[in-house]
Amino acid sequence: MSTTQLTAGFLPLLDSILLVLAREKGFAEDEGLDLTLFRETSWANIRDRAALGHFDIAQMLAPMPLASSLGLTPLATPMIAPIVLGLGNNAITVSGALWQAMAGQGAPGNLDPTPTGAALAKVVKASPRKLRFGVVHQTSSHNYELRYWLSASGIMPDRDIEIVVLPPPLLPDALGSGGIDGYCVGEPWNSVGVATRGGHIATVKALIWQSSPDKVLGMREAWADAHPDLVASAIRAVYRAGLWCADPANHPEAAAIMSGAAYLNQPPAIVGRALTGMLDIGNGVLQQVPGYYIPHASAANFPWKSHALWYYSQMVRWGEVTASESHAAIAAACFRPDLYRQALAPLAAPLPLADFKTDGEHARTHNILAENGPLSMGPDRFFDGAIFDPEALDRYIASQLAQR
Repeated sequence: MSTTQLTAGFLPLLDSILLVLAREKGFAEDEGLDLTLFRETSWANIRDRAALGHFDIAQMLAPMPLASSLGLTPLATPMIAPIVLGLGNNAITVSGALWQAMAGQGAPGNLDPTPTGAALAKVVKASPRKLRFGVVHQTSSHNYELRYWLSASGIMPDRDIEIVVLPPPLLPDALGSGGIDGYCVGEPWNSVGVATRGGHIATVKALIWQSSPDKVLGMREAWADAHPDLVASAIRAVYRAGLWCADPANHPEAAAIMSGAAYLNQPPAIVGRALTGMLDIGNGVLQQVPGYYIPHASAANFPWKSHALWYYSQMVRWGEVTASESHAAIAAACFRPDLYRQALAPLAAPLPLADFKTDGEHARTHNILAENGPLSMGPDRFFDGAIFDPEALDRYIASQLAQR
């Protein structure tokens, strides 16, 4: 069978797994694609090389297409995301010394973000110096989730603590050297920090923002418009990879593939933690985290426009872009459920009928109905009890700005 060359950039993170499996398990080839993967060292490289056209598609941070389309990047280029690479996968890891201090202030050691954040707030207030946390990129889900958790816990980012940017693989070493006190990153780098640098996982993304995206398959809008068949084939290949990865029986093989030198270059036992949700959170304490990383279930691959709008709301909250109807429209347009539905129509996959997850009763009922049966999902809920309703975007942004 003839194939078409398709280049894809990725970073060594567990949630590049759907791209990797699309290649390694033949899902891309079945779709007529000769998928070539290029491992990069930083999100800035992914961002710039994608904008320059070095990559046809790329694993991207979920907010990255928005930032590029809104003109917040050096090579601002309209970008889209027609499929999500899974939900969850992030955690916040702190140094052993900081964890001891947090435990002394009441952190329970069960990943619960509410008492854990309250304990960190007490430590921050008493600290003779400003603590420093690392994230992987400024316009990243990690940055916005960390800031949300800190703010809701009574800690004002930038004023009370410092946030710096480092590539994911460097964060454990920075923690071990004392250069940072904690970080927010995807697996396997939380588990690596625990196993090799004495770190402790304080809380996880799955508990901060329920069923939330982290990475997407991103691409230049102009390229996607010019190659609709390739986009559809890539969506189907990634979708089928997610379906395969979701089967627990395949987790050992998936971990073995991802542990290879070309991908994560970490022991399969470390790699497999995110797939099973059984984490060593520190000092040998094991904890099962339901939904830690979801590659397929709960419409995990669907590009909800409401998720794009939540990221946009945080860009406004932290002063990266001004609030306007046009900016909101640009942000929402970056996530493309229309392309997702079109690509998967031949597979008869269960598909949400609406583009937004909302808290309105009528819209919620509409969202969870699919042509092939119900999809179990609800509005976006956060650990502090807040619910994001994209139909009340301006009011939500105003409430966020009031907390600064």
